[in-house]
Amino acid sequence: MTTPPTVPANESSAAIAASGADRDRRAVYQARGITKIYHMGEVDVHALRGVDLDLYEGEFVVLLGPSGSGKSTLLNILGGLDVPTEGTVNYRGRDLMKDDDALLTGYRRDHVGFVFQFYNLIPSLTARENVALVTEIARDPMKPEAALQLVNMDHRLDHFPAQLSGGEQQRVAIARAISKRPDVLLCDEPTGALDINTGIVVLEAIERVNRELGTTTAVITHNAAIAEMADRVISVADGRISSVRRTAHKLPPQELRW
Repeated sequence: MTTPPTVPANESSAAIAASGADRDRRAVYQARGITKIYHMGEVDVHALRGVDLDLYEGEFVVLLGPSGSGKSTLLNILGGLDVPTEGTVNYRGRDLMKDDDALLTGYRRDHVGFVFQFYNLIPSLTARENVALVTEIARDPMKPEAALQLVNMDHRLDHFPAQLSGGEQQRVAIARAISKRPDVLLCDEPTGALDINTGIVVLEAIERVNRELGTTTAVITHNAAIAEMADRVISVADGRISSVRRTAHKLPPQELRW
């Protein structure tokens, strides 16, 4: 198998991201010079150090890096959950850095689906009711039943979280995220709390959403095996993008091993 080329850390990741096949694709995100500094008492923590990043229409990207590398901070900035100390984030021609809190809330509600490592389901609500919390406020939602069917959870509609396994709860969380038909699905360590077999089922659900709905999908992980199912792999280290590579032969989730 031929190893796809890797971009050296000293080259512009944004320029490489826009090269080759990507030049003809529409950029969903264009982030430039993203720096994030957290002030912890007398100590400044540099979570991101001048990151340039493009994400494209309909692609599946894995942001790969160890804990503390800055990948979650980057995802939160793209999703409008956090703002950079310096730099710009452009979403489909819209400068998110000019948005106030109300506009960012609308952006998150209308355009972004989030999936986190921990499922954040409401224990007193069924799977259907957890998803309906989102569909009731979305502009053009799916029916909760349709979203749950997409992740193969339509047989557990009326079960409460305590009656579901970890993988089933995560699939309900994915259904909740996609039920509003977001343009972008941002996943932060979605398999981090799961064993390999359950994790693969969850990745199959995320891959299906990307493939069938065309949702631009970014998954952050420290698990290098997951990178093999991505269109592009963006490696993050010490608050910087260290390399970008296109996957020559994507693997289906069921063929991943870790």
